[in-house]
Amino acid sequence: MPTITSSRAEILSIGELSKRSGVKIETIRYYERVKMLPAPPRTTSGRRVYGIIDLRILAFIRRSRELGFSLEDIRALLLLGGPAKASCGEVREIATHHLEDIRAKLDDLTKLERLLAKTVARCSGKTAPDCPVLDILDIRRPR
Repeated sequence: MPTITSSRAEILSIGELSKRSGVKIETIRYYERVKMLPAPPRTTSGRRVYGIIDLRILAFIRRSRELGFSLEDIRALLLLGGPAKASCGEVREIATHHLEDIRAKLDDLTKLERLLAKTVARCSGKTAPDCPVLDILDIRRPR
């Protein structure tokens, strides 16, 4: 039987943690290596054992990634105390920066959409030498 702390009262194998969190086993190991997830205790045979807090941290990381937060931002949020203890002001600062990044990407995508729509509209569907879509994609192609 592994030695566990009270925060690891429910013992989960890495496979069960993966299944319940929706995070692949290799990704769990990666998060351990980069210190986003605490190194788990091990059984006498060397198997990792996890608890509910680890599951909550992984779910937090996964959801943050789904929302486009960088690992650096997620690490900062976890260092603030994680999903239960972080100061709203500090979290707001990180989230505001992320929101600005999203808005910049949306602006870039809107510009890209306009350019591509205009280019596709100019495309006659004839032979490749007269294709405006290929012209904007191939920098060496004569225009």
